[in-house]
Amino acid sequence: MDIEKLIESIRKNHILITDHADEEATSDGPSYDEILFSTLKGEIIEDYPDDRPYPSCLIFGETFSGNPVHSVWAYNIDTGWAVLITVYRPDPEKWFNWTQRKK
Repeated sequence: MDIEKLIESIRKNHILITDHADEEATSDGPSYDEILFSTLKGEIIEDYPDDRPYPSCLIFGETFSGNPVHSVWAYNIDTGWAVLITVYRPDPEKWFNWTQRKK
């Protein structure tokens, strides 16, 4: 996925948020401002080009205060809209440096 296209959509406020992402954000704590900030300053750590209905990716970023955030985004190339699929604070037991899954 091209992170620049995703960022452009976010900056234009062309964002759809799934119910699942909304529930996770509410239960896990990051605000939408933190999620967007972490995405704009983040990096793609996993790419899922075969996801349907749109390709997606896992982005690692940090909140304003430096806390890690993972968010999964899809991008609709036909409309130019970004879709926030889920978001969570990564578990240190499952991630090395927040960017590589532990085996």
